[in-house]
Amino acid sequence: MLLALLAVLAGPPAAAARTLHVGVGREFQRIGDAIRRADAGSVIEVDAGNYPGDVALINRNDIVIRASGGRVHVPAAGRAIEGKGIWVVRAERLLIEGIDFSDAAVPDRNGAGIRFDRGSLTVRDCGFFRNQAGLLTGNDAASSLVVENSEFAGNGFGDGQSHQLYAGRIARLRVTGSYFHQANEGQLIKSRAAESEILYNRLTDELGGRASYELEFPNGGHARVVGNIVQQSATTQNRTMISFGVEGYAWPRNLLLLSHNTLVDQRPMLGRYLYVKAGPARVLASNNLLVGGARQLEAENLQARSNRYADWSELALSEPYDYRLRENAKAIRQPLPADALPDAAMMPQREYTHPRNTRPLAAPALHVGALQQLAPP
Repeated sequence: MLLALLAVLAGPPAAAARTLHVGVGREFQRIGDAIRRADAGSVIEVDAGNYPGDVALINRNDIVIRASGGRVHVPAAGRAIEGKGIWVVRAERLLIEGIDFSDAAVPDRNGAGIRFDRGSLTVRDCGFFRNQAGLLTGNDAASSLVVENSEFAGNGFGDGQSHQLYAGRIARLRVTGSYFHQANEGQLIKSRAAESEILYNRLTDELGGRASYELEFPNGGHARVVGNIVQQSATTQNRTMISFGVEGYAWPRNLLLLSHNTLVDQRPMLGRYLYVKAGPARVLASNNLLVGGARQLEAENLQARSNRYADWSELALSEPYDYRLRENAKAIRQPLPADALPDAAMMPQREYTHPRNTRPLAAPALHVGALQQLAPP
């Protein structure tokens, strides 16, 4: 009797998540059709292949859209949703996984692979190629964006006003294990978010890349930049690699934590690793590896310790962007330990592995810079 009463009070059992299948011979031939039929909690599995012009508005909460059996490619093919891009997102707790977006173009020059207007979005193992803007957010103050193990290349209109990844004035941005390269002007990452975490990525503009800043926080905020490989190409459009606050501080808290990054300047004339605009900002910079001819870190209210220079001969360079230290490098085994860092969040827990992944560190970081594995002898 008691068990029966408890069952009534608990209500009916939760329905299992509905799975919708997209592909040749499937229930849905187009991804957009499956999205329009999805309910909250649905999983959309998309067979590997090309889906040209498959634009969509996603406004259902708690949806998963993922590739199945290989990569899914969605080229714009001259189409856009709402004049914004290939997919427009206004949803909470959305996961997109294993999908590549390319060639988005719209009249206002901001055609995005994904335009994220509001909600909470995780993008995992995705690619953004040759769009006017790779991934572009709105300015919803409650929104959050997570990008994991993804690749951005060739994005930007070419006017310096569109970027590989642009986060507006949202609450949070987190980017991990991702590969940004060869921008068509604009920034590799530009974030106006109140909180930004840029962890264990490869931001290397590379041969032919024409990025402006590699990493920009134009309105300050709280930014944690740990374990990244950052390279400024010879064809850069701006001599500064990392910029903070240059358009004015918009947040009550303005702190940049810069730790265990490998910063490489290949600009023919002197570049600049870091520029911070004067104002209510603090910068804590420790255990960064500095390579090339750029000027030292520049900021007021800068607390900098154990940032080391390395000569090119001290790097592996078994391929053009292999910045592992050699055993004879002066910078090895010289980092500040965790208990000496001004903020515990500056100690890395993982390191970038190419392409677009990370691995956990088996022990506390032994060397300055992003890469803890030394080059083989």
